[in-house]
Amino acid sequence: MERDLQRLGNALNARTSDVVDQMMERSASSGRMLDRHVEESFEKVGAVSTVAVARWMAGEGEAVAREVGQESWRIFAQLASQRAAPLNEVTKRCLRWRDSTASVLRACASDLDLGAEVLDGALRMLQRSLDVTLVRMCESFEGERQRSHEELAIREKELVFLATHDALTGLPNRTLILDRIEQTLTRIRLNQEPVAALFIDLDNFKAINDSLGHGVGDELLCAVAARLEGVIRETDALGRLGGDEFVVVADGLSLAAGPELIAERLLEAFKEPFTLSGADDTRVFVKASIGIATGGRASAEELLRDADIAMYRAKWSDKNRYLMFESEMQDEVQSRMEIEMDLQGALEGEEFFLVYQPTFDLESMTPTGVEALIRWRRPGRGIVQPEDFISLLEESGMIVDVGAWVLREACAQAARWRAVGYSLGMSVNVSALQLDTDELLRHVEEALSSSGLEATALTIEITETTLMRNVEETARRLASLKELGIRIAVDDFGTGYSSLAHLQQFPVDMLKIDRSFISKLSEGCEGEILLHTLVQLGKALAIETTAEGIERPQDLSLIKSEACDRGQGFLFTRPLTASDADAFFRQWPKNRRFEIREGPGALAAKA
Repeated sequence: MERDLQRLGNALNARTSDVVDQMMERSASSGRMLDRHVEESFEKVGAVSTVAVARWMAGEGEAVAREVGQESWRIFAQLASQRAAPLNEVTKRCLRWRDSTASVLRACASDLDLGAEVLDGALRMLQRSLDVTLVRMCESFEGERQRSHEELAIREKELVFLATHDALTGLPNRTLILDRIEQTLTRIRLNQEPVAALFIDLDNFKAINDSLGHGVGDELLCAVAARLEGVIRETDALGRLGGDEFVVVADGLSLAAGPELIAERLLEAFKEPFTLSGADDTRVFVKASIGIATGGRASAEELLRDADIAMYRAKWSDKNRYLMFESEMQDEVQSRMEIEMDLQGALEGEEFFLVYQPTFDLESMTPTGVEALIRWRRPGRGIVQPEDFISLLEESGMIVDVGAWVLREACAQAARWRAVGYSLGMSVNVSALQLDTDELLRHVEEALSSSGLEATALTIEITETTLMRNVEETARRLASLKELGIRIAVDDFGTGYSSLAHLQQFPVDMLKIDRSFISKLSEGCEGEILLHTLVQLGKALAIETTAEGIERPQDLSLIKSEACDRGQGFLFTRPLTASDADAFFRQWPKNRRFEIREGPGALAAKA
């Protein structure tokens, strides 16, 4: 019988293709065909399984059959992992393989004239092979189901984490922070413990993001998060609310010394620069403004809102500081937000206009130029002074477009005055944000080209603080501007951090001595010494000096005695509209000298 079984096994092996053909025909007749690549997989399973059972019958042993059958189980695992076929269809294919193999076995037994006992033995081996195949198939699908369940559990955890944490820094996000505050508020209502929210906003992040790129900006935010984590207590909660906004929630013992101590530690964390690999190991200095709200509130949103308001107030009053929330801040911030909204359409609505502050040669007492000053005619609110809206233009980035408009308008007006015989120069103030971009050079070129104004008649004024923000980049941009032929003035000189060595790096033509030093002249000897020092510094550098804010006749006398080159201030006139300036210049003809009249600070022509 063993020899006959071997003959039957060899015959089955030779007719493997017949088994596969019958199996596929049975599947086709069922009317439920799967994708082509799936059906091809079943063809491979049928062929491999047939060879395996045939070799077992041929005497190579069950172990050999299992070894050959490994390929079938691998295919089952692949089908399971790809979710390419439902389990019931796979089971049906296995049963069809068994029936097709049994059909071919009976035909082979008949051809070989083998007895029923041999065929029965072969069919038992076939069923055994099917049983093993079904078990392994189920194991494959169960293993994949378990892996899918584990992956799903992991994914659910990830989704929960992503829903409650910031994707960039990994810190708790607004949702989780609000939940933490709500829990804390509930607790303090019972035990009267203190609670505080500290709202942190980076002061100059937008400029860094725009100049170095968003990749570097993201790296900086991660570095800031890590540094803040290093200075808070383990019991405090740090989160990122979005953008460059972070929050610290503290309660209980953390507030024993007051929230101000936490704020000071947070500000201290920004004193050292951040070294960012994405910026070629550039050292970036970042400051922050912090708003603090303490005590119970009806909701977490209210506590966070009040901290936000205090932060906003700290930012626009004097950055790199912290402020405690006070109830009147809400009205102030609301008013400021309304101004911001109105500013959005001010340029397009032609609501800005320029006034001009004349500058005089203090030796000849003749007007030599004007400084263009922007004003805003806010609908329904009257004239708004620059100190009430310039900082908002800078924070929003609108100052770049508005600054370009100022350049065009000022140059056009200067060209008109020079065309009618007034040899006046035009000075235009440039903000730090304008100086941070190479667009400034293009805006100056366009203003000169469209107006026809000679480049030598235009002076760009930059504050001393702005000059020292980024010495190398500023020097490069100022050198490019000088190549056009324009003049460079340092505004508010004496209030920043420049030195003789620093000033020599820049192509400066004029130092404008800040009005705060002129006001000190009334204080006697100290004020005069300060004025003398600043004027002499200009002379040592061969740079013209201009005194700003001259309001009293006695101050003008002292300034002239120090041989300061130029001056401007209310003693001469307040800023004038273009038409009023026309009349003013007609009353101050060239080559005349001027005397100081007695009375409330007015100058008059003297023939």
